[in-house]
Amino acid sequence: MNKQSGTNTDDTLREVTRKVSVAIIGAGTAGQNAFRQASKIKDDVVIINEGFWTTTCIAVGCMPSKLLIAAADRAHDANHSAEFGIHATAQIDGKQVMERVRDERSHFASYIKKQVDSWPDHKKIDGRARINEQGLIEVNDELIAADQIIVATGSSPFIPDGWADKLGDTMLTSDSVFELEDLPKTMAVVGAGAIGLELAQAFTRLGVEVTLLNRAKQVAGLKDDDINNKAMDCLSHELTMHLGSEITDVGTQADDGNKSAFIKYKDSASESQQWQGEYVLVATGRRNDIKQLGVENLGVKLDDKNRPKNLSKKTGQIGDLNVYIVGDANANIPLLHVASDEGYSAGSMVCENTEAAYIRPPATPFSIVFCSPQIVNVGMSLPEIQKDSELEFVIGSVSFDNQGRSRVMGVNCGLLHIYACKKTDRILGASMVGPDAEYIGHILATAITNDLSIKDMLDTPFYHPTILEGLRTALRDVQDKMEIPYQSQDAQEDNF
Repeated sequence: MNKQSGTNTDDTLREVTRKVSVAIIGAGTAGQNAFRQASKIKDDVVIINEGFWTTTCIAVGCMPSKLLIAAADRAHDANHSAEFGIHATAQIDGKQVMERVRDERSHFASYIKKQVDSWPDHKKIDGRARINEQGLIEVNDELIAADQIIVATGSSPFIPDGWADKLGDTMLTSDSVFELEDLPKTMAVVGAGAIGLELAQAFTRLGVEVTLLNRAKQVAGLKDDDINNKAMDCLSHELTMHLGSEITDVGTQADDGNKSAFIKYKDSASESQQWQGEYVLVATGRRNDIKQLGVENLGVKLDDKNRPKNLSKKTGQIGDLNVYIVGDANANIPLLHVASDEGYSAGSMVCENTEAAYIRPPATPFSIVFCSPQIVNVGMSLPEIQKDSELEFVIGSVSFDNQGRSRVMGVNCGLLHIYACKKTDRILGASMVGPDAEYIGHILATAITNDLSIKDMLDTPFYHPTILEGLRTALRDVQDKMEIPYQSQDAQEDNF
């Protein structure tokens, strides 16, 4: 049969119960955007989802983690203000902390729920979808033939083989950690990516004794060695980190009738070590779930990491198939704003109306880790730039260790690198650890997206005294290293 037409020539199989123009599988950020966009033109659209009908961001990601970080920052400021002559000790109510995280999460989720509730019931199917060998969607008691399919099934935490059985209920992931009723006394966090780093620091600031383990001597996936080293230096002031460690075993043991978790590992010097405590938070990344969906029955081919081949990064379309894989499901750039744009584009593409089929251009690569100090990457990474032999580039730098406003605020630890092209006077990318990095990152992303030159950037005002003046210092350093300096001034003026 034609895998997309729904025409069934084998009368031994169940008959198709519904034929639709577009079927969307998954109701996260990408899926909901695709549904809204496709529904503007097509009336026969269905969206299929198993589990919560909100988003990963609201349920188990961005929002609950930032709520936890907000509480942690309040506690940290109260406990670490002695240098300002303010002496206090925060009393942390763990149950109230976790209750607020869930209450506010429910508040955010209510807006999504209200929107989903407004959709016609006959267009929503609650259940697990599977694509059979005929390319038809099986869900509950239905067999659906769709002209076009958008897969937006998201991702789930990756757990190393055997760990779930060995650790049992002492194991946490980002999907379960926010369900804790109270703050534990001890916790190991495995993985120093964005999720692991943010949660490890937040729990530390809330009084939990946290040990962070990571296989690589690297945090937040930083690819600029200088920025990585600076980040490790800044974070090590409050985090217990064992980077470059190899975990050899995990499990549980009973001590005086109480069960605890343990991790056996070799440290960076290859010495055998063991950690023991209440919980192990596994933050070793997230993986897509598309293989179990049966996308191969639609002609989709996956690589050895279950990433779809022949993926259009602009639209999510797979080759010339009537199949689109968007958001975390395609494992391209697992970030909410990217998922949102991909869902919008896929929802537009399935519309026959060319006016409606507006494709949003790929966003400038941009990521933020909300630890303190924050970590930001924008545009091309340093290895990507170095790999291109035709690119002549310079690196503009600024340290925040003695930057004026940063020192005033007591947050003076950080480093910014801006990578710029000598021929075009344009910013190629940047990497940073430091205060206000989220804002500096947005400014740099805007500059790259709008093709602003270094001169354009330096022509804009930088108010004094602000942390953002550090950005001007780095831009001046870029300009000084170009062939024709532009109004070079003493960068040290930003220190007072």
